[in-house]
Amino acid sequence: MTSLDPVLEVFDKDGVRLTVEDAVATVTLAQPAKRNAQSPALWRALVEAGRSLPGSVRVVVLRGEGKSFSAGLDRQAFTPEGFEGEPSFLDLARGSDEELDAVIAEYQEAFTWWRRNDIVSIAAVQGHAIGAGFQLALACDLRVVAQDVQFAMRETSLGLVPDLTGTHPLVAAVGYARALEICATGRFVQAAEAERIGLANLVVPVEELDGAVRDLAAALLAAPRDAVVETKALLRGAQERTYEEQRVAERAAQARRLRDLAGLAD
Repeated sequence: MTSLDPVLEVFDKDGVRLTVEDAVATVTLAQPAKRNAQSPALWRALVEAGRSLPGSVRVVVLRGEGKSFSAGLDRQAFTPEGFEGEPSFLDLARGSDEELDAVIAEYQEAFTWWRRNDIVSIAAVQGHAIGAGFQLALACDLRVVAQDVQFAMRETSLGLVPDLTGTHPLVAAVGYARALEICATGRFVQAAEAERIGLANLVVPVEELDGAVRDLAAALLAAPRDAVVETKALLRGAQERTYEEQRVAERAAQARRLRDLAGLAD
């Protein structure tokens, strides 16, 4: 593609495709035959996608190609041989605590950048979003889901724990008791419940998912960028601040905005 094309394909590798159209980037999980099952190579590609975003991007849409958003971790990870060129999970388990911690931290990087203050991320979720797929959807700021969505946190059922950054946003969205019940049972959460308990911002028919996400992105872009960035930072920090600390943070943020609008910014 040339620079004159309205849509720029930044890269397409290891099951991840990144395209950019003006202020909107789209990250697509592009292995529909495998229901977008995840692997360390895919996670590294997601990290690269975050690092490759042009500075003009304000909204990032995460979607899955095919009938499923992501069926979770590729089961090949649990075989003795694991993935070609990667240490198997059995090999990792035999390593030191420090080595295992470092590897998991590297995997988590694919799930952390979606909440950067300079962007708003939207997960467009259809079909299965299981385990790592559920956690990837939770990594985004907002979730628009199709009526056929099925969320499930299956790690506990496999004798593991959710370790790809999904526990914090899950508790923030639905509360401790509901989060524990969802994780400990591994049950499916479908569209109507997801909207009712706060997992989904919006539920739409499958065929309307892309259009609904485009409309939401356009609404987000209608506000001045700096105001959205400041507001997102305020809201993200609210859980860790006391009421009085949040009041102080609001005043400081508003002072910055007023000075900027008046042309008095440092």
